[in-house]
Amino acid sequence: MAEKHDTESVDAPYYLEKVSIPDDSEDGFEYEEISVEEESVLDDEDLEAAAEILRTRTSDSGFAPERLPSSSQNLRSPVPEVVDDFLRNFLAKMGMTRTLGCFQTEWFEMLHKGMLKTTQVGFVPDIYTHNQQLDTELKNVQSERDSYKQAAFQAGETIVKLQKERDFHRLQHKRVVQEKNKLVEEIRRLKKHYEGYGPALKQLNEKYQTALRQKMLVSIEKDRVSSQFHTLESALCNARSTPGTQKFVKENEFHNGRSPERGTKPSADDAMTYDPAKDPTKSTGTQHSKDSEFPASTRVNPFLPQIKALSTQSTTIFEFVVTKSIQAHTMAVSDLALHPRKLLVASASDDNLWRLWGMREGEMLMTGEGHTDWLSSCSFHPSGQCLATTSGDTTVKIWDFAKSCCVLTLEGHTHATWGCSFHSCGDFVASCSMDNTAKVWDLNSERCRCTLRGHTDAVNSISFVPFSNILLTCSADKTISLWDARTGLCAQTFYGHRHSCNSAIFNSMGDIVASCDSYGIVKLWDVRNISALITVDNGPHPSNQVAFSPNGQVLAIASNDHEVKLVEVATSYMSSLLGHNDAVQSVIFDHKGEHLLSAGYDGEILIWS
Repeated sequence: MAEKHDTESVDAPYYLEKVSIPDDSEDGFEYEEISVEEESVLDDEDLEAAAEILRTRTSDSGFAPERLPSSSQNLRSPVPEVVDDFLRNFLAKMGMTRTLGCFQTEWFEMLHKGMLKTTQVGFVPDIYTHNQQLDTELKNVQSERDSYKQAAFQAGETIVKLQKERDFHRLQHKRVVQEKNKLVEEIRRLKKHYEGYGPALKQLNEKYQTALRQKMLVSIEKDRVSSQFHTLESALCNARSTPGTQKFVKENEFHNGRSPERGTKPSADDAMTYDPAKDPTKSTGTQHSKDSEFPASTRVNPFLPQIKALSTQSTTIFEFVVTKSIQAHTMAVSDLALHPRKLLVASASDDNLWRLWGMREGEMLMTGEGHTDWLSSCSFHPSGQCLATTSGDTTVKIWDFAKSCCVLTLEGHTHATWGCSFHSCGDFVASCSMDNTAKVWDLNSERCRCTLRGHTDAVNSISFVPFSNILLTCSADKTISLWDARTGLCAQTFYGHRHSCNSAIFNSMGDIVASCDSYGIVKLWDVRNISALITVDNGPHPSNQVAFSPNGQVLAIASNDHEVKLVEVATSYMSSLLGHNDAVQSVIFDHKGEHLLSAGYDGEILIWS
């Protein structure tokens, strides 16, 4: 066993002091013995002689003592190990096993002989490991580059999408600004318009108070005169029973030029001169001398054969396309009316004008001006020679085409009038108003025959059932009512709408009513069973008007979403006609159902064929 003793610290060089080899060692190595004499010589000689002897004995084996590393040399330098690892790893990686073996043999031999000058090598970096690190960093950078490219591509797509949305919102903003400016202008116009209602309202209030006072005075006077009349009548009866006093009373009264006072007995001749027709206290609500008579209610519609013939023809709602566009007014068109026999159409507008148009060429034939406010509706006389219009100025005007002027103005409503309709006989016209009432006007006596009271909100539309005395009204109180125009009594009310009813109309057969409300709900009612047949949801945009085709198979709806809706009555299937740029206010069919006319806020009349 070899024993080693450290003489310095851990980092100091090591010295071999003594080696003992047992006799039974079997390592196969032959040891040369040294005699005692030589050892004694070595002890007496100095250090240089010992070195000379050592050089002489080792010359045969080729070992060079001067090449051994000195005792102060560090044999564990980390620099060769780095080079060693790099070269060994490189040769092993390349599969150069023989070169690796030769390298290891020569490396360790030079290391053992001390021929490696480790101090001159310097710092050699681990290129292999460094290359691996660089390769890993390169892959990471490439991965990050790809992710950045993908992010840049997605960002580019997002930018394009945002630019499109920005352009879209800019257009919407411009449109909203235009609409806002338009509404501001309308509000200014309405404010200016309603400012003029203040003096008129004050004047009407004063007139109302004056009329109310006069009515009270008349009532008091009526009661006084009535009491005096009954007193005189009783006195007359008493005078008849006492003939002696008759002559005295008569001579005394007439000679003095005085009427008999209260409590006196008038003569029989005075009683006979009383005329009830000339009594101002008697009610004047009886028939006027020029009043027209309502026709019998048992009349039959003379157009029923034509209607039945049209009902055999099927109308396809997909066939309607725009064939002509007429720029009718500068402001919104509120209503359209068709001439009873000719292809002429009348239009009423917010610009205070009504106009007459030819359907074939779209030419304007006549313009009427006279209302002081917007027009809400128009209706042709059954003869086709006159036109009735309603307006925000609370009046109903009758226009004669032959005279090209207004021939009659009917006043009586206290608020704006919304709609009008002629009786089939032509002697009566009905109107509805925001004052919650409808009126029936006699054109011959030029007065209101009756006022229909029962709705609790504005009456939005009114129409006569063809060839009957029945009126159909719809109101903002969500109800639809049937009235007897002769008595002014409500015959039937339909309940079912949950929002304000804007329009109601009969079909040509007179057995079905169609109605629409401000939430887009359209209902068909069976008049005989008083029940709803069909409900069509066209919401949430309001439906402004409904119109039946002549055969009753198709219902047209003017909607606030810029579209005209067509509904097949049999199947409830609905389609849309696109062409208007703003809300649609009115729709009508022609006499045969081959054409459909629509008008709205854009001031245009579109003819669909």
